[in-house]
Amino acid sequence: MSKKRVLYYLNQFFGQIGGEEKANISPEFHEKEIGPAFAFAELVGEIDLIGTIVCGDNFFNENKEKAIEFLTSINERLKPDLVVAGPAFNAGRYGMACAGVAELFNEIGIPVVTGMFEENPGLEKCRSIAYVVKTGNSAADMKKALPIMANIVKKIVNNENLKPTRDGYFTQGKRITVLVDKIGSERAIEMLMKRLRNESFETELPMPEFDKVEPAKAILNLKNATIAMVTSGGIVPLGNPDRIQSASAQKWGKYNIDGKDEVKGEYCTIHGGYDPVYANENPDRVVPLDIMREFEKNGEIGKVYEYFYTTTGTGTSVGNAIKFGKEIGAELKEAGVDGVILTST
Repeated sequence: MSKKRVLYYLNQFFGQIGGEEKANISPEFHEKEIGPAFAFAELVGEIDLIGTIVCGDNFFNENKEKAIEFLTSINERLKPDLVVAGPAFNAGRYGMACAGVAELFNEIGIPVVTGMFEENPGLEKCRSIAYVVKTGNSAADMKKALPIMANIVKKIVNNENLKPTRDGYFTQGKRITVLVDKIGSERAIEMLMKRLRNESFETELPMPEFDKVEPAKAILNLKNATIAMVTSGGIVPLGNPDRIQSASAQKWGKYNIDGKDEVKGEYCTIHGGYDPVYANENPDRVVPLDIMREFEKNGEIGKVYEYFYTTTGTGTSVGNAIKFGKEIGAELKEAGVDGVILTST
């Protein structure tokens, strides 16, 4: 039986071309193993690694159609049986590029193996269509991540069953029919008895876990309170000077509104998840500074905090959203802010 043909995808850094200064390079194909691809090929052994594609993170995310066109041409020419991308760890743009690779080859019917940290925004884009190995936050975890990815590839090549908890990849939200020796009632009773005996057991249907956030205590005296505004509606100064992403945000912005009665005329939305016409016509619809000033002048609140905070919610990972909330919350708490108006779209 001939060896499976594997194609490897890397960004400009791991492709040994350069760092941020090379993030705009267009995709290149190399008929050899490069960087992690070399180590990966040694770990797997029984594959034919047919080459490495290297593409700049900025190029892929800003010119996705061209990047996909290049990948499609490589696929048509080389006919890989399997694609490996990354691992991307917690590099957001790299993760989104690996997710784009997974989306393309999933449509073609070619399995993709990659690796990401749980807070990488690319994870939610591709966890259901690729084998995404759980990695650490940085490339320091490379020596641990590559063997796990290689093991998954070996199992795919040998047509072996894969299991997220056993093989180290994120659950894909799929229910797969398997044949077992015991009927459901017997398995359920066995699990129940193990639980009653405080023994370890593994559920066959793990449920998602959600954060429970306790409501904050009511502000007893609004007339003396400082109120800040935070939005996930993507309201930014004209020109978006801080280059906040329109989706899958990697950052948030903070803008001074001291002495201003409205944000209209100086701000716009860069949010990619809703029709921007009405928000651009009057961004106070999303960041209601005009109304807040009225409350302030009428003595209904003490004052409006001198900065507002903004990011985009669409496609942004839960991990990044939690991170943004903690960072913004810490600043507001230190500044003595009593309450927040949090607006969306």
